[in-house]
This record gives sequence, structure tokens and C-alpha cells, in this order.
Amino acid sequence: MRDHAGVHREVEGFSKRAGEYERGRPEYPPALVTWIVTQTGVGPGDVVVDVAAGTGKFTRRLVASGARIVAVEPLAEMRAQLTEQLRDVEAVDGAAEATGLPGGVAALVTVAQAFHWFSTPEALAELARILRPAGWLALVWNRRDLDQPIQAQLSHIMASHRHEAPSYESGAWSVVMEDTPWFEKVGEHRVGFVQVLDAAGLSDRVGSTSFIANLPNAEHEQVLREVRALMTGESVELRYDSTVYLFRRRWPAEGLPRPAVP
Repeated sequence: MRDHAGVHREVEGFSKRAGEYERGRPEYPPALVTWIVTQTGVGPGDVVVDVAAGTGKFTRRLVASGARIVAVEPLAEMRAQLTEQLRDVEAVDGAAEATGLPGGVAALVTVAQAFHWFSTPEALAELARILRPAGWLALVWNRRDLDQPIQAQLSHIMASHRHEAPSYESGAWSVVMEDTPWFEKVGEHRVGFVQVLDAAGLSDRVGSTSFIANLPNAEHEQVLREVRALMTGESVELRYDSTVYLFRRRWPAEGLPRPAVP
């Protein structure tokens, strides 16, 4: 199911439902990426590394920067979706703790909808290693607007199946970032947007969530029946806030060795 032994067991669901993930997961608002590019100044001649790139939902937004984009993704099924959609983007088989990239190669590292899966000192040390001095790290999440009734209903349907799956909402990733000597926070930005889905798309949206995708087939289908029952018309609008937290690479990090740059 997975190419790297260190990848959290729950992400096996993404391998099973890579096609549904590509069809049902929301994109990212271009204005959010414009803010990142403006703040970091990346462009032609720079390398941007999108870690845990999945099917390339965020990767494709980075192409407009003119930088060279490298997508790092440990799951073969997700990488296959990415390379099919983005034939000019270099896709690398690697994990956050072991990207396989040279040291100091990146002006910017991005992680979209994924850092909660690997918010560890080991991963941050690797991200710091591949960044050039004073490089940038952007952590991005699309967050469901739970003030919208249908988003609240979807969250309620999914909640009983989450169990121990890591999440943005736990805040554990934030504690790790506060404690790390490698990075300092320099800003954040939020952009609201709407995703429009038909019944099949709504099923894909929920069904491709890691812990739902991992359910036994009968239980998975029951969840999707509950989801489809929420449809009152031919399409539904789901509201999100897309948020980026921007960090700068400390150089050198106090008390830690300067990473080797091959």
C-alpha cells in the first residue's frame, strides 16, 4: 500500500482512493498562492518543493510562479494521478523525513493539507536541510466552514470514524512548530472560497478522506449513503477557509548543527 515504512498507516486510505481524491477534494484559491509568492519572492531560477504533494492539487497552483517545481510524494497511486495531470512537473518518490533531494536546493518548501501527518522534529530537520539559508516554509490547509449547515452535517457523519487519525484540529502540529529551533513564524493569510459538487463529487469528497477510505467496504458505502442523502438539489456548495502559515528558516538554528549541503 505504501512505499515508505515511516508513512502513517492511516494514509493507506489515500492509496485506495487516489482517483476519488483527485475528483472530490477541493482546489486551492489562486489568491492564496499569489500571497505566498509575493511574500517569498520566488520565481524563475528558484526551486519550489511541494512535499506530500498527493495528486498535485496544490502543486498545480505553484506552476504559475515560474519557479521549477518539484513534487515529493511517497504513495505511488497518488504520484500517478499527479504525473497524469502535471506532465511537466518533476515528481519524486520520497517522504517528509527523507525527501531524497540535495541539501540547500529549495527557496520555498510547501506542505498542503498534510503537515499534521508528519509534524515531527525529524521531518522539520529534513525540510530545513533541503532549504537554502533563510528559505521559506509554507504550511497550508483547506478548512471546512463548520458554520455552514451542510459542512457541519458532513463533519458529524465523519467524526465517529476518525478515531486516532492525525488532524489539523488537534493543534499538535502547532506545538511542534512553536518548539522547533529550525523555523520562525513570519505571517499567516486566509482566503475563503466555495467548492461546487454534484452527488458523485460529494461522495468522492468524503469517501477519499483517509479514515473513511480505510473503512470496510460495507461501512464505507453506508457512510456515502448518508452523505448523498444530504443532497437537496443537483449540486451543493461547500464553503472553506484556505489558510497558510508562513515560516522562515533560521540559519543556523541555535544549538543544532549546520546541515550539510552536497
